[in-house]
This record gives sequence, C-alpha cells and structure tokens, in this order.
Amino acid sequence: MQPYLGLVTVLSSPVRHGTLLLAATLGIASLVAGCADAGDSNSSDVRSIASIGKEVTVPVSPVSTNLVDGGDEPREVLTPHPPRNRVQAVTLHTENRVIQRIDDQPQQDFSRPPVTMAMSAVAAADGIDLTFGTVSSTDPTLSRELKPVTGSHAGFAVDHSGAVTSLSISPATDASDTAREAIEQALYLAVYRAVSLPTGAIGLGATWTLQQQVAGSIPLEQVTKAKLTDRDGDRLTIAVDVSQTPKSPVWNLPNGAGTLDIDSYTMHGAGSVTIDLGLPLPVQGDITIGGDQSYRDPHTKSLLRQTTSSRVQWTS
Repeated sequence: MQPYLGLVTVLSSPVRHGTLLLAATLGIASLVAGCADAGDSNSSDVRSIASIGKEVTVPVSPVSTNLVDGGDEPREVLTPHPPRNRVQAVTLHTENRVIQRIDDQPQQDFSRPPVTMAMSAVAAADGIDLTFGTVSSTDPTLSRELKPVTGSHAGFAVDHSGAVTSLSISPATDASDTAREAIEQALYLAVYRAVSLPTGAIGLGATWTLQQQVAGSIPLEQVTKAKLTDRDGDRLTIAVDVSQTPKSPVWNLPNGAGTLDIDSYTMHGAGSVTIDLGLPLPVQGDITIGGDQSYRDPHTKSLLRQTTSSRVQWTS
C-alpha cells in the first residue's frame, strides 16, 4: 500500500518512540496499497500528481501472466473487445484500514476515509477514458472536498489482455490536494486489483496466475491466482486469491530517514470480479486483502506492529 510521504526524523541515531511513530506513519503508503496493496507504483510518483493542475501519466508495473490449467472444453481465447464510444456507467468504492502500535503504546488508527466514485467509461484508441460523476465519502469533510471533482477526467492505458499499463489523471483545477490525492489512491488500488486474461485458450474452471511488482519503500511481489468460475457469453466471473511478499528484509523509510527491519509480513486476500468482454471496466467485483506486519528499529529494538487491509468494489 502506498502514498503519504513527508518530513521525517533521520533514524541514524537512537530514536524515541515518537520519532519512530512519525517515520513509520509517513511510510504507511507502502503498507496500504498495491497498491499497490494494493499496490501500486512508486509512491513519490503518485504523490506528485496532487501538487499540479495538468494531466500526469504514471506507469504501472507490468503483469506477467501464466496459464496453469486451460479448464474444461470447449476452450477459446478470450480477449476484451469493447466497441468505441459505448458508455459504461460504473461505481468504484475503495477502503483502506491501518491500525498501528509501537511497543506497549496505545494503538492508533491511521485509516483513510472510504471513497465512492461514480464514473462513466468509454473505450478509446489507446485504452479507457473515464469521466467522474458524483464522488463522495462517509467522512463529511472529505466528501465536501470531493465535490469539485465531478466532471474531471482520468484514463487507463491497457494492453490486449486487459492489463493496465499506465494511469493518467487530469485533476480539477479547483479541487484541493486532499481531494485529488483521494481520487488518485482510489484509482491506484483499482489498478493493482485488476484481473487480466491469459493469452491461451480457456474454458470453465481455467486457472492462471498474475505476477506483478508493487514498488515503493518496501518492494512487494504480488501474486494473484485467478479461476474462471462462470461464463455467460461475454460475461466472465473470476475468483481471485491475492498474496504479497516483501522482496527486501528491510523497510527503507522515506526521504533517506533510515531503515526498519521486517520482523514479519503477511498480506493475503480474496474475492471475485465479473467482467464483460464488451465493456471497458468490471461490472461487479469485491476484493479485500489484509494482514499483519511487524518492524523493528535496528538501533532501539522498538517494535512497530501494523494491521492493514484494503478493499476494492465495483458495481453497475
């Protein structure tokens, strides 16, 4: 999970609990993503979008797809083919939860308010164009800040399998940085929970894996196991099982503030998504991943524990 970067106190000398808390808090994005959970590309790239008023395009880590089992006969190669100019109305809802505790100090809640985004999607020559309708949150303050986002635009570049290769955002000029960042993070979570199709022929029961790196202060390897559980013409229902593992034994804190040793790290989840090969975005979906992590300061041996989760829902 990604974003939220800022000033930190360098950890090259012994640190007090408050300093460790600040440093860890500022790096929460690496745990909430992927996004990425979710996931996610470089957190500094995402953060930069909120500070400018023009369209910015951010690359998305490539997806490696491996067909494990082709499933039952009949089988065929399934490829997204949404027609140009056909408008799809869809709603994206995202949630992020982060509970943190240092040693025996009281636990603190750094969860982000949930965001619900109504949008229209249109297949374009180079991907998917998005226009935002009403964007809201259960948090009243954030919901007010999100009102100017209505009518803003974003886009996904996708390949032939439906995998997202980049994310572009055109923030509303009168939207606050808080609102823009909330939109960016919601889209980021959606991107790193996307399910693309294998290039081989598949039938009911087919299974495949999607492997993708979630970059950030803790590089994560995300593996999604997908299974085709139902098909009705172009409409496919796919069950997913998602896991993330760190590619490094340490957490490199933002802005060169030092490192924390990774004592333990678990992040796993599941859900399902329904896609229509004739539409640009999922028509239904609900994927939640979460887990527990613990980090130790190499100088003071203070222990930081976190429980994190993220949820992505699509409805039509």
